[in-house]
Formats: sequence, structure tokens, C-alpha cells
Amino acid sequence: MKAAVIGAGSTYTPELVAGLLAQQHRIGVETLTLVDVDERRLGILAGFVRRMAPGLQVEATTELAEGVRDARLVFSQFRVGGQAARDTDEELGRRWGIVGQETTGVGGLAKGLRTIPAALAVQAAVAAHAAPDAWLVNFTNPACMVTEALLAHGTGDPPRVVGLCNFPWVLRERLAAGLGVTTDSIDLDYVGLNHLAWVREVRVDGDPQLAAAREVWRAGPDAPFADQLLDDLDLILNPYLQYYYETERILAGQRTAPTRASVVAATEAELLGRYDDPTTAWDPQLLAGRGGASYSVAAAGLAADLVDPQVTPGRHVVNVLNRGALPGLPDDAVVETTCLVDSSGAVAVPTAELTGPARGLANQVKDFERYAIEAATTGDHRAARLALVTHPLCPDAASAARLLDDLLATNRAWLPAFS
Repeated sequence: MKAAVIGAGSTYTPELVAGLLAQQHRIGVETLTLVDVDERRLGILAGFVRRMAPGLQVEATTELAEGVRDARLVFSQFRVGGQAARDTDEELGRRWGIVGQETTGVGGLAKGLRTIPAALAVQAAVAAHAAPDAWLVNFTNPACMVTEALLAHGTGDPPRVVGLCNFPWVLRERLAAGLGVTTDSIDLDYVGLNHLAWVREVRVDGDPQLAAAREVWRAGPDAPFADQLLDDLDLILNPYLQYYYETERILAGQRTAPTRASVVAATEAELLGRYDDPTTAWDPQLLAGRGGASYSVAAAGLAADLVDPQVTPGRHVVNVLNRGALPGLPDDAVVETTCLVDSSGAVAVPTAELTGPARGLANQVKDFERYAIEAATTGDHRAARLALVTHPLCPDAASAARLLDDLLATNRAWLPAFS
């Protein structure tokens, strides 16, 4: 068994490796190939991973095709332009008096335009050089948009791709701790898009427990919403919904707070220094300030169900083709919802249509994502402008052309298709 990590210079990589080691009895990784374009970061991470996993054959390369050759599992977690590009996304929003964030609004469009062509190149390399039954697990953001682009425009019939976000697993862990039950006993009616989702029910061993679960969630760090909103909606909300539901508070915070990219860049510099220290051993607390909690558990559990021919499919909240499971959104759209996962792939569990404010917002953002995918795959300025016009956090049509010009100028080095 060979696994490969694309974007292995990420400070997340040790946590992912820890998860793979914890699932070694099911996955059986023998060779782990780390791939990154940044030779310095790649060298640091390869050295650290070799120390934490002496039983694995750990390889490192900057060559994509060589990195994925014969792999059965490929994890995609790269960031085009690094934290510097993320910073430009945040600052772009701030210049225009709108939300500056890396996965939604104008920042999400910029990141999608940069990322989708590179993601398609990764998927094409996997299709050409990896094992015939290889799975590509996409953690690269914007996860829903990137996963849909891979499934719509990737190589293979269909491309063997599943998108992943860590938040649904984190939510299950926190609810389990607060309710005094095991994580495996919790099942979520989790529906929507990546970073735009709602939880309509929480079942503990099949017993509906939404009211108790909501109280646990409201007392934790993932509910940065006004009490009135939470009472009115009577749902558990993905924390990224704060950008839509409490926009003015976000904008006020942007005026005084440093960009998240600058904070993360400083954290990463410290982490890389520690990883480079031969006396540093792996400890999950190393990543406490980085974000992305429990990525290892979510990714490794998903990977195990994709490659282990177990009898009972596992249940995971992942990004997959809708195929009628969530009425009200296109069948060929990628949604984030509960799926049954085994070696044949992930299939969304049929659920009820979104209602109320959630329905309209999900459809509007999905339309934005589809325009963004069209722009990223064709270099079409019209599609990019329509993406901006469609997104609820972007300026009106009168400003769309000038905002796009600013976006393209800021990202010129990473958007050759728009030159």
C-alpha cells in the first residue's frame, strides 16, 4: 500500500500521518510519498515524518507524477500561493468594504480560480499514474467547489474523488463530549455545502437529541451567533454561516484585527522551526493554534473505509455528487452531507429538502460556485463577473467589473488563464 500527500509541506501533514498510523490495521500503508513544490518545507516535513513514523518508507519529491505513481490513496491539501495569497484574498475584501475570507465571497472566488486548475492537474496525474483503484481525498479549499470541478472536469468515468472537511467530525466530537457519549454513537442530519451547512437533527444511538445537542453546541466555540438568531432558526449552524448571518459584526472586526493569514503565517513559521528540531516529538497540541482540528481522524477514517473491504459501509459527512439525495439542489452539484462510504465510493444518504432561509442561501451560493468553476476552467471573464454578482457577500453589478479587475491584478502570478 502506497499513500501520497500533495501539499505535504503543510503543517497539517504530521497530524494526517498520525491518523494514518492509528488506522494502520485497516489501511496498511507501507510507503508514504510527500509531494510539494516548496523544497524547504518539504524537507522539514519529510524529516519530521520519518522520525514520527520509523516503520514507514517515507519518500519526498517535487515531481507530481512520481509522487502519485502506484498510490492507492492520494490526499490533496495544497494551497496555491501559500499564506501570502490567502492574505491578498482577505485584503481584497477589506479594500472593497466586504467580507475578506479565504473560502467564501470574493476571497473564495480568488482562491477557487487559483486552485481549480492545479487541482485538475493533480487529479489527472492520479488518473494517469496512480493505482487503477486509487482514491483522491480532497481537503483542498474551497472544498465543495474544488471537488465539483474535479468530478465535472476531471479524468476518469467518473473520477474517483471524495471531498472532505474536518468540521463535521469536530462537531461530533464536541457534541459527544458534552452529552457524555461516544463519537461513534452520534449521527448528524448535516446538509448543505462546504462551509455553508445546517444540522437539523442529532441522533444518539438512533434517538433524536437535537435540543440537548443544541445547548452543548451553543455553549462551545463554534456558535458565534446572536441568541435571537439561534432561537429563530432552531438548528445547529456551521460557524462559517456567521459571514452571511452576522456580516456587520464581521466587517467591524476586519477594521481592527490582523488578517487570519498573517496570524497563521506566524504560527506556521514557529511550527516549521519546531518540526525542524530533531528533538521535537509529535504532539497533537503542536497544532492547537493552527486550526483544522481532528483532520487526521476524519481523513484517516474516511480513507480506511475507502480501501478496507469491510461488510458495513461507514457513515461520513463528505462532499459528493448530490444525485437526488438533497432535493432542491441539482443532481450533478456537489453537496456536503452524510454519506455511506465503502471501497466503491461515497453515496449521499437521501434526506429532506432544505427549507426556510437555508434553501435560498444554499442555492444562491451553489450558483456562485458553478460560475466560479466555469471561470476557473475556461478563463472566461463573464463567468467570473457573474460569480461576483451572484454571491450575496459581493458588491452589486455596477462594481463587479472593477472588483474582478482588482482580483485579477492581485492574483496575476497565479492566474495565467486570465492573462
